[in-house]
Amino acid sequence: MTSSKDKQKDEQFEVQKTEGEWRETLTPDQFYVLRKHGTERAGTSPLDKNYESGVYKCAGCGTSLFTSETKFNSGTGWPSFFKPIEGAVETSVDRSLFMTRVEVHCARCGGHLGHVFGDGPAPTGQRYCMNGVALEFVPVDQPQV
Repeated sequence: MTSSKDKQKDEQFEVQKTEGEWRETLTPDQFYVLRKHGTERAGTSPLDKNYESGVYKCAGCGTSLFTSETKFNSGTGWPSFFKPIEGAVETSVDRSLFMTRVEVHCARCGGHLGHVFGDGPAPTGQRYCMNGVALEFVPVDQPQV
């Protein structure tokens, strides 16, 4: 695995925008997390306690990332899932903050979503700990685009 900053710089994602274009289409908080690899404060996202049926999409490009069937209450203060939609996310090594973690980003636009840890529930044992501001929730009764 490459570092997330190297991967973002070197990899060509399907959705490509300049920094200015990203700033125009994202809120300041979304830009900070998705494009600058920031982290929202724990407990600040209403998506953490959302358990409606639906799909969680990338706030940057609209790619479907997770379904409500894989969401669980991790107690961390961030929306958590035990499995992404196949092919929707990619991972890379994140060595920031004097530790090594596995960063999760959108496979389509490269937006930083959060990190994955090996302390999740069955059946995968994974905890995809996502920044809620990087996600958009679409209820099951709304048309999917």
